[in-house]
Amino acid sequence: MNIVILESLGISDEEFNRISKPLTDNGHELVVYDDGKTDDETLKTRIKDAEILVLANMPLSGEVIDAADKLKYISVAFTGYDHIDLEKCKEKKIQVSNAAGYSTHSVAELTFGLITALLRSIVPLDGVTREGGTKNGYRQTELNGKTLGVLGTGDIGGSVAKLGLAYGCRVVAYNRSEKQELIDQGVEYKSLDEVLETSDIVTIHTPLTDETKNLIDKDKLELMKESSFLINTAVGPIVDNDALAEALHNGTIAGAGLDRVDMEPPVPADYPILDAPNTVLVPHVGYATDEAMVRRAEITFNNIVKWEKGEQENIVL
Repeated sequence: MNIVILESLGISDEEFNRISKPLTDNGHELVVYDDGKTDDETLKTRIKDAEILVLANMPLSGEVIDAADKLKYISVAFTGYDHIDLEKCKEKKIQVSNAAGYSTHSVAELTFGLITALLRSIVPLDGVTREGGTKNGYRQTELNGKTLGVLGTGDIGGSVAKLGLAYGCRVVAYNRSEKQELIDQGVEYKSLDEVLETSDIVTIHTPLTDETKNLIDKDKLELMKESSFLINTAVGPIVDNDALAEALHNGTIAGAGLDRVDMEPPVPADYPILDAPNTVLVPHVGYATDEAMVRRAEITFNNIVKWEKGEQENIVL
């Protein structure tokens, strides 16, 4: 089969050859594009003969999918899939899998990196130290003993909850369903409003759906403590980022740590969050550790192997 890979998977050639070997040994042709081109006309040309398609977080429109008459299967090298026109895939009976679970550890660890950076004023103090200054005037607080509010307790949110308990936090959570495993370890499930009202740190780990878009808006931000922090390593549009910028300027909350905003980087210079106080911003790196990239490729190519055998895994469609 003709397998087209539309973007780099972020691993070495040696790892790529190792992980893709079961496919090449089976006679499949792999065509790889790693020049970063994402315009529809280029993509139409590249996938017109594809039977299997691999992409990460590159947008894939219905118009592009329509150009691939032979396409049967898409293996998404990413956890999320809202960047793909799934209605068009349904219409054309194209099956889709994602790379669920590859970044659980990496995103959970970054979450606590952002939390620690805010609680210990690490980013501003780096500059102060380089200029010969001291800690005077900068907040230093412990995570131990704080109430950590976790929105979404899937694989990543569940991992964050467990790490929070290990840090000595009281962990409260909001999720559509409660997980007994987490309850047994000490996690308390609450309503969304209760989590926002009682938490010192609120960290977001829900998928983006019609229900969760702008889940954290102006009204929800106003429920939070003035001393609290908001962390988003999930999906940017879950937060009304304009409302968040306003809340930070107004002192509605104390700060924010963001790996995601409502667009992919680069972020334009006039984006409101950029000049908001007490923020730590990183350009969507939560998933991007070396280890996670290898896991992602392994899951992505194994999805293809399983699909060929009629044993589709990580099913989206």
